[in-house]
Amino acid sequence: MLRFMFVGDSMTIGSAGEHTWRLRMWQHLRATGTDCAVVGPRTALYGGTHDYADPGFPQRHLAGWGEGWQHMAPVIGDAVTAAGADTLLISLGLIDLGFYTDAEQTAENVRRFVAAARAANPAVRMVMLPVIPNVRAETDAPFAAQVAHFNTLLAKAVADLSEPRSPLLLASVPESYDIHRDTYDGTHPNASGEHKLAGAFADALHQAWDIGGPYPHS
Repeated sequence: MLRFMFVGDSMTIGSAGEHTWRLRMWQHLRATGTDCAVVGPRTALYGGTHDYADPGFPQRHLAGWGEGWQHMAPVIGDAVTAAGADTLLISLGLIDLGFYTDAEQTAENVRRFVAAARAANPAVRMVMLPVIPNVRAETDAPFAAQVAHFNTLLAKAVADLSEPRSPLLLASVPESYDIHRDTYDGTHPNASGEHKLAGAFADALHQAWDIGGPYPHS
């Protein structure tokens, strides 16, 4: 049985009244007959609420509003150990670049994260989603450049660090993802965005590792 852990920021944890892309991914895994569990140290939405639009799914995760690679690198080892996670689905970086670290520093924290996760489970697998530029990038050219530079560095880190025993995989940002249609505020996914984020991870898992199946994109 695969033991998935969602690792992310505000786009992953979600807030009251949302389904979250975690639910969409869980529904897809079930629909494809994937033998798996969802694990992690947290269950709440932003603010500590459990007011999910549909609470009928395993709510465990390691995601936090305002948290990024620099926040997750120190805690991922203990989380992997405690949960017995073997497959990490990771969406991080926007908050780092927006408030804490530049592209080079953020990429270094990616490498710290990978090392810590592997120290906890040498066979852990990781799927990483590049940063999707948010509405700030439309008017802040230096920020947009940092996002683009980080995504290049992330791809390099995935290529450099992937090992047969502990493979790393770079998911693809959905070509149709539009922050004006797939988010409710230029950053956080609405229902269509949730499906597209889940689809990015699902398609990567299926195409690279034959896990699950193609996501039913509309």
